[in-house]
Amino acid sequence: MKRKKKKLKKGILFMLIFLIILGIGGGYYITTRHNDIEEYNVEGLSIQHQFLTVNPYSRSGKNLPRVNGIVVHYTANPGSTAQNNHDYFESLKNKKTASVSSHFIIGLKGEIIQCIPLNEVAYASNNRNKDTISIECCHPDKSGKFNTQTYQSLQKLVQALMKTYHLGQDNIIRHYDVTKKICPKYFVDYPEEWEKFLDSLEN
Repeated sequence: MKRKKKKLKKGILFMLIFLIILGIGGGYYITTRHNDIEEYNVEGLSIQHQFLTVNPYSRSGKNLPRVNGIVVHYTANPGSTAQNNHDYFESLKNKKTASVSSHFIIGLKGEIIQCIPLNEVAYASNNRNKDTISIECCHPDKSGKFNTQTYQSLQKLVQALMKTYHLGQDNIIRHYDVTKKICPKYFVDYPEEWEKFLDSLEN
């Protein structure tokens, strides 16, 4: 009888530890290295893996334990390409002038560069760096409005990440929603357009 009780206690303890590891109580815990976007089976997207060099200014290598949301940004650099912005992030290891990066950058032709593995923290969203994936978007002019190619790639990428991390519309936010920074500018200036974007994710 005593042996049965001991086994039962051990079994309960094991289950509690297992549930804690799985992250019961909110958030999707990362248990594998989601480095390769091909794991998400995203059709029609051109994605390049150009992971930044590990350094204190753009890729710390710190673990991202769980994903509770996706943050959309704009580059605030009209006409720049995804490669331009990637190379800027990479240059910070030498310049040491800022700490900034993003998991993904979407270019003006809809191309996507992945800069940070999805189980690592990016320096993009302030206090939400610890539980979000960030996407920077290029834009052709000062209005910050994304062209059709960038917009469509953003839709597909966000939809794929939503499916992978079991997220809903409420988990997709703007940088503005974290810090009140005017980013992404067009979606802050025209909140109805942001709502349209969120609604489009359900299609």
